[in-house]
Amino acid sequence: MLNNLKDDIKDIISFKYGIDKNIIEFQKTRKEFEGDLTLVVFPLIRIFKKSPEEICNEIGYLLSKNIMFISSFNVIKGFLNIELNNNFWIESIIKISKTKNYGITKKNNKSDTTLVEFSSPNTNKPLHLGHIRNIVLGDSVSRIIEATGKNVKRVQIINDRGIHICKSMLAWQTFGNGETPEKANMKGDHLVGKYYVKFNQEYNKELAELRKKGCSEDECINKSRLNTKAKELLLRWESNDSEVIKLWSQMNNWVYAGFNETYKKLGITFDKNYYESETYLLGKDLIEEGLKSNVFYKKEDNSVWVDLTEFGLDEKLLLRSDGTAVYITQDIGTAIQRFKDFKFSEMVYTVGNEQNYHFDVLFKILKKLNYSWANMCHHLSYGMVDLPDGKMKSREGTVVDADDLLKHVLYSSIELSNQLNKKNVLSNEDHKVISLAAIKYFLLKVDAKKNMMFNPKESIDFNGNTGPFLLYTYARIKSLIRKNNTKIEIKKVEINSIEKDLIKKIIEYPEVIRDSALSYNPSLICNYIFEMVKIYNRYYQNNEILVDDQLTRNLRLTISEEVSKIIKSSTDLLGFEVLEKM
Repeated sequence: MLNNLKDDIKDIISFKYGIDKNIIEFQKTRKEFEGDLTLVVFPLIRIFKKSPEEICNEIGYLLSKNIMFISSFNVIKGFLNIELNNNFWIESIIKISKTKNYGITKKNNKSDTTLVEFSSPNTNKPLHLGHIRNIVLGDSVSRIIEATGKNVKRVQIINDRGIHICKSMLAWQTFGNGETPEKANMKGDHLVGKYYVKFNQEYNKELAELRKKGCSEDECINKSRLNTKAKELLLRWESNDSEVIKLWSQMNNWVYAGFNETYKKLGITFDKNYYESETYLLGKDLIEEGLKSNVFYKKEDNSVWVDLTEFGLDEKLLLRSDGTAVYITQDIGTAIQRFKDFKFSEMVYTVGNEQNYHFDVLFKILKKLNYSWANMCHHLSYGMVDLPDGKMKSREGTVVDADDLLKHVLYSSIELSNQLNKKNVLSNEDHKVISLAAIKYFLLKVDAKKNMMFNPKESIDFNGNTGPFLLYTYARIKSLIRKNNTKIEIKKVEINSIEKDLIKKIIEYPEVIRDSALSYNPSLICNYIFEMVKIYNRYYQNNEILVDDQLTRNLRLTISEEVSKIIKSSTDLLGFEVLEKM
């Protein structure tokens, strides 16, 4: 209704003064001023040739006469603050209460497709805390974009080739004694990660022995038996040696099974997996095309380059002198392949900020190659995530293991609920919901661009800016609704100031979704829903909901129910469930 009201205001001003509607601007009324909507008149000074105050008063009186929802207005310099009457808020909440999936835009057959890449792990180790931030961020952004009516395809590229994979393979061959995930009672990704760590341990021992013999660092590396054998394995893989391929497939399948188990715990699915073993040669065929169009050029050693100095960047290698491709070449080919696969209108890469330069280069090259969709490629860059102390080290090495973190927060949820005497209220499945809410909300409430500290203890708190706090508020509202035994039919009734604040907040929801989708920023959803929940809990503490007066009771229940719907809707967008009872 607020957008409709804004349109009405624009129409009246445009008709009265012959002004282009596009120059009429609104903004939120500042907290220190009275009013619900602010019209900015500075752009109109040149047209009216009057002072800002005069323009505000003239338009204020005009609107008061023509719009029944306006109760009063005040002028602060070049800002017209408009106050809306009780009827506007009542009619707004009635309309919203009758709107199915409020704030969510339904997609159709003509909806554009957005491709979102996230996770993208290596198959030599398990998923870790950094992966969880990536996964949670990519999944939430996918959900939010979907909520604006677009089709979304979720993809990941799995780095399943290269020297790091061969190191795990060699360590398993050398030290594994035929160990399998089943024999070890260990997830496949953890088992392979164990042997990657084992390789590095033995390799460092070997280097230390060589240093004792007086070898230089380069000599140590060249003389390393393990390093030489790992390189040999890589060459054999690249030449499609059947024995190596068999071992490579076996160990990667162990890892995939482990990844899938973790994804299942996190509630994550993908529409398509891309594998570097299948994509690493993509892009080489584009080199010739780029050379013919003079986008690329050859140096004397036959290496191929692209000049990006026009964009303020440098020259970039695309093909080595021996004909082998580099990562950027592969990424060019993969991007083009994805467009062939999905005909997307937009592609979002969820990758850490250490790759900012890489994606800047990638997008510039695609642009130089005249791909129409190049300008719609975006890098969702995010910062590092750490723990407040050095604890919870992975069994696979020095990073925080994703499965360990999930288990730790789950146990913390159970422990806290026992302290709060909720042992008989919450099941183990409930605790899984709570722990996921804790992890995902805590990771998403911080702007992705910022580095952050993940505090497991703080994340699970039932009070404060946490996922469990949202769940608790939702359960509280559902309990109220269950206690009501009358039909909820809202009619015109006077609202108090905090009810007005809540309705205002509810009205903002569609705009918050839109802004969050446009900026690929789930923290906007988090900030919004936390503010709403704070207001609601203050409302609950100071206003009896199930009062005897039926009109007031219906109003308060309606507001409560709409708040609960938005909590559920927003948590869906953040990637976790709610609980009916807590």
